[in-house]
Amino acid sequence: MIRVSATLGARSVPPGPAAPARRLKIPVATPVTYLVGLLLVGIIAVPLLFVIVDGFRSNAQISGSATALPHPWVWQNYSAILTSSNFWEPLANSALIAAIATALVVGLGSMAAFALSRYSFRGREGFYFLFAVGLLFPLNAASLPLYLLLDKIGLLNNPFGVALPEAGFGLPITIVILRPFMRAIPGELEDAAVVDGATRIRFFWRILLPLSRPALATVAVLAFVQSWNTYLLPLLVFTSPQRFTLPLAVANFNTQYSQNTASILAFTALSMMPALGCFIFAQRHLVGGFTGAVKG
Repeated sequence: MIRVSATLGARSVPPGPAAPARRLKIPVATPVTYLVGLLLVGIIAVPLLFVIVDGFRSNAQISGSATALPHPWVWQNYSAILTSSNFWEPLANSALIAAIATALVVGLGSMAAFALSRYSFRGREGFYFLFAVGLLFPLNAASLPLYLLLDKIGLLNNPFGVALPEAGFGLPITIVILRPFMRAIPGELEDAAVVDGATRIRFFWRILLPLSRPALATVAVLAFVQSWNTYLLPLLVFTSPQRFTLPLAVANFNTQYSQNTASILAFTALSMMPALGCFIFAQRHLVGGFTGAVKG
């Protein structure tokens, strides 16, 4: 009877009001953020698209309308440049210098960031402050003193005369990004590695560097693009056209063929493709590296 009455009593209780459906709240700033992002993409991408597309037009088409699509498409502008040594020779010079500068920046920067993040010694924060202050001094501001120094040590008209200063001026941003990223890696991993018999160098090489891969990719892309786009220092260092980098070759091509606007645009579009492709290929690592640096 007790069970029956309890059951009947439970059935006689009218159901309560239904719980209100939870609404998905969209932050007010999201549409504004998307709008600003689209505007920035348009400001950056539209001029690049015009440069690339106008390279497929003739000079008469460009003179008739600066914003029209190619009709017909002129493929000869790109094919003539791709079959000329005036493009491939500077491309090889830029690739060599950028590879040297990037390797030095990543190698030396990762070792310096490891010492500044995992070791405790007197003056550590002072050293880090010096690297942070180095962000205030761009490479172009020191081009003339660097030219005089390189002249004394015999590195003019030499790829290392450009790659070494680029690596030196790329170290501040590298250490500023890598140090907080490496500090965020738990110390328990290092303690466990030491217990297993690993030295600090082995921990750095086998554990810390693989875990810091997003940050390393970030600083590598930044160093490569900075080296690729440097103009003033190679202009001062290189005296032989055979040593010219791609930015110098673009300026030289613009001077020689100033009336051939379509070919100049095609040359410019091809010269920026390696750096643009590097950004597109490593975009995920760039976001992860910057996020880890900010969180650290």
